[in-house]
Amino acid sequence: MMTEINKKLPAIIFDVGEVLLHWDPRYLYRKLFNGDDQAMERFLAEVDFFGWNLEQDKGRPFAEAVEILCQQFPHYCYLIRAYAERYEETILGMIQPTVEILRELKEAGYPLYALSNWSAETYPRVRAKYAFFDWFDDILLSGEVKLAKPDERIYTLFLERIGRRAEECVFIDDSEANVVVARRLGFKTIRFESPVQLREALEQMGVLDRARVSSGISDIGN
Repeated sequence: MMTEINKKLPAIIFDVGEVLLHWDPRYLYRKLFNGDDQAMERFLAEVDFFGWNLEQDKGRPFAEAVEILCQQFPHYCYLIRAYAERYEETILGMIQPTVEILRELKEAGYPLYALSNWSAETYPRVRAKYAFFDWFDDILLSGEVKLAKPDERIYTLFLERIGRRAEECVFIDDSEANVVVARRLGFKTIRFESPVQLREALEQMGVLDRARVSSGISDIGN
């Protein structure tokens, strides 16, 4: 339950892919191309993989998406189907230092949220494997609301859902386009580059300093 103290703290909003989890379709496709990165990249570019996948993030069913792309590229159909069938292999695991930052923020009482471009079909296949999802006060998936970052409407919807103004939120994302829109809307923003860089940025905001004190891991006075 959100306390009055929690409500006075800034809400910290995390993207998930490549911030908390190592996600990249190349983790799967590198296996299917036997390590031939050039051939893999040609395939990804030819089928416009990331543009195609964004539509699933916006709520398009995978069955429909696979059928459409297989009709366009029948010679690649087995590769297209593999993404839907072996999605879990596109995730290598947690980015542990970022998850540690998330834990520190949780222990300090910060309201924590996730705002992720993610298909509502594939998310449940991953969700149960990682306990840190339980640390969030709420998670908004693009696939559930049929809107995806950097569309301004998903940010507005998210603020309405958590009952906050943009100025009361710190938004963390690895996509420059997503960060630019969030900043324009009034969010405090951090473009994620690495866990070390994220920690430094949060310290500059005074967020992690408070987290260390609140969780009893401050080195002040030592």
